[in-house]
Amino acid sequence: MTGGPPVSPIPLEARSHQGQRAGLVSRITAGVLDLLVLLALLALGYLAVNATSFLVRPRTFEPVTAAQPVLLAVAGCSAVVYLAGTWWMAGRTYGCHVMGLRVIDRRGRPPRLLVAVLRAATYVVFPVGVLWCAMTRSRRSLQDLLLGTYVVYDWMPG
Repeated sequence: MTGGPPVSPIPLEARSHQGQRAGLVSRITAGVLDLLVLLALLALGYLAVNATSFLVRPRTFEPVTAAQPVLLAVAGCSAVVYLAGTWWMAGRTYGCHVMGLRVIDRRGRPPRLLVAVLRAATYVVFPVGVLWCAMTRSRRSLQDLLLGTYVVYDWMPG
């Protein structure tokens, strides 16, 4: 066993950005990845509901349908639960993980549950608020400004 220098998990190109506030392109890319994850989860949920319906009544099975407002409410609530839960527990969603981003509060920790829920709800209701981070030096979205959060580059797994 050799006693060489420790190997850093942070890519060499990214080390100078570690801890810096994230910009618009990284945040939007993470958001698109999260949207794809959410759509996949909703599709799996829809398939599970229909599979259960089929197993309960195979002879009279018809695919489950719902009115558009109900579908929008389910999608919106699912998005809030996904975003808030991942921000609260780990400080990052899957999209944030891929892009090397983390949501933190003023103390540098993942946001508390209430802040995470409010942040998620404001992102679902007013997603264009993220564009504000491109117009300010602080690189904070309207949601960040309202709730005291920041999005920083953080490739560390913990």
